[in-house]
Amino acid sequence: MAKVGVLLLNLGGPERIQDVGPFLYNLFSDPEIIRLPNPALQKPLAWLISTLRSGKSQEAYRSIGGGSPLRRITEQQARELQSTLRQRGIEATSYVAMRYWHPFTESAVADIKADGIDEVVVLPLYPHFSISTSGSSFRELQRLRQADPAFARLPIRCIRSYYNDPGYIAAMAELIAREIQACPDPAHAHVFFSAHGVPKSYVEEAGDPYQEEIEACARLIIDKLESDFGYRNPFTLAYQSRVGPVEWLKPYTDDALHELGDAGVKDLVVVPISFVSEHIETLEEIDIEYREIATEAGITNFRRVPALDITPSFITGLAHLVQQALEGPEVNLDQAAALPTKVKLYPQDKWAWGWNNSSEVWNGRLAMVGFSAFLLELLSGRGPLHALGLL
Repeated sequence: MAKVGVLLLNLGGPERIQDVGPFLYNLFSDPEIIRLPNPALQKPLAWLISTLRSGKSQEAYRSIGGGSPLRRITEQQARELQSTLRQRGIEATSYVAMRYWHPFTESAVADIKADGIDEVVVLPLYPHFSISTSGSSFRELQRLRQADPAFARLPIRCIRSYYNDPGYIAAMAELIAREIQACPDPAHAHVFFSAHGVPKSYVEEAGDPYQEEIEACARLIIDKLESDFGYRNPFTLAYQSRVGPVEWLKPYTDDALHELGDAGVKDLVVVPISFVSEHIETLEEIDIEYREIATEAGITNFRRVPALDITPSFITGLAHLVQQALEGPEVNLDQAAALPTKVKLYPQDKWAWGWNNSSEVWNGRLAMVGFSAFLLELLSGRGPLHALGLL
């Protein structure tokens, strides 16, 4: 029987207060987060941001207990998924690959090779594909394969995204229905989807499918709530965590909360649609910051749907995705990381990864965005970390 490695991709997060600075440094050393015209500036800028930002970030982590629970939850998900797959007759071993903190992707790859795995299924814990999340993790795997002949020979199948997977949709609807039922008037509770934001240019200029997948996912969940639970509640989709002078996907979560309060909404069921694990963006930004905004806007019943974590229906859905990947058409790593080549930066330019004329234009623009966002973060205490859903 083939030995299957299931590689779970996630972001990572500082587990202790003293980890915050090094985590931020790793994050901003990634050119997928801030792309600069001169690569030599990447690490000095990362050092500067991590040094100056650590204090504010540490305060946020202290407010949720002193560190991120992301590694613990992801490892629980890995164990549950492995057990479910083995019960189905698949000789699977799960591995966790964090992009910016332990256990790093390199460590997971080393373990896969040491265990003599025959083939790998790569499963991002991001249901919706985006350049800055799944895309960055896939491209990290590409770099590791290019540098490691033994890893390059290992067959890899990828799950690019699963925003429309029936198992994922059903698991989300199940958790949302519980919170709707707990409202005084379930039929009139307002369902509020909050997804992490990305710059509008990612979608319009880089061909990022993120917004399309998020919007389709929200509609599927609403349909599932009606078909399985009889709820056809009003709903809103908004994007949290914008930063900097450029336009991000709209509507913004804080603006949408004010509008709902002005409209007289009292019962709000808040859904962290783009997160499958509790972390700082659910526990601090939604539970503390956005709850306060909602209360000030006149919303009296703020109920936050928990992240999926190890919900049995979610784990079952992930197991089904792995089985489909093993039995169905192969999606290789290059296909999983690919983006459309559409796109106008200037009339003569198209989006491209790597260093060429068009990327020089884009990198210069992103450098300005990065520095502007950094300055705004220093002044406001909010910045790219929240903006990209990374904490």
